[in-house]
Amino acid sequence: MKNESQIRALIDNWAAAVRNKDMDGILAHHSNDLVMYDVPPPFKSVGLEAYRNTWDIFFKYTKPGVFDIRELHIMADEHIAFCYATMKCSDKSDTGEFIELPFRLTTGLKKIDDQWVIVHEHHSIPAK
Repeated sequence: MKNESQIRALIDNWAAAVRNKDMDGILAHHSNDLVMYDVPPPFKSVGLEAYRNTWDIFFKYTKPGVFDIRELHIMADEHIAFCYATMKCSDKSDTGEFIELPFRLTTGLKKIDDQWVIVHEHHSIPAK
């Protein structure tokens, strides 16, 4: 359970950093060669700088302070972990109003020097 509780704290802290627009907190615990797949373009981002740039897009179209974990599942051994979650944020609609946007999060983590590091992140939304 130690690995699962460490990972849960890491993901909780990451989500709190997003809510607070804390870029250092958002980037913390992500590998330099991270690969992320996202809903808005770019579809695929490789590397920490490319990942960082995606947040500028996110913050432009979402309501500040809304980035909540609804359900988080963690599977981990001593070296590799996999998480999946349902989450919500608030997206700007065509009318300019914010609407709730449920989405899915999948992360892959690797333990490096006894620290969990996110090496893969995938965001997706349900089909309409």
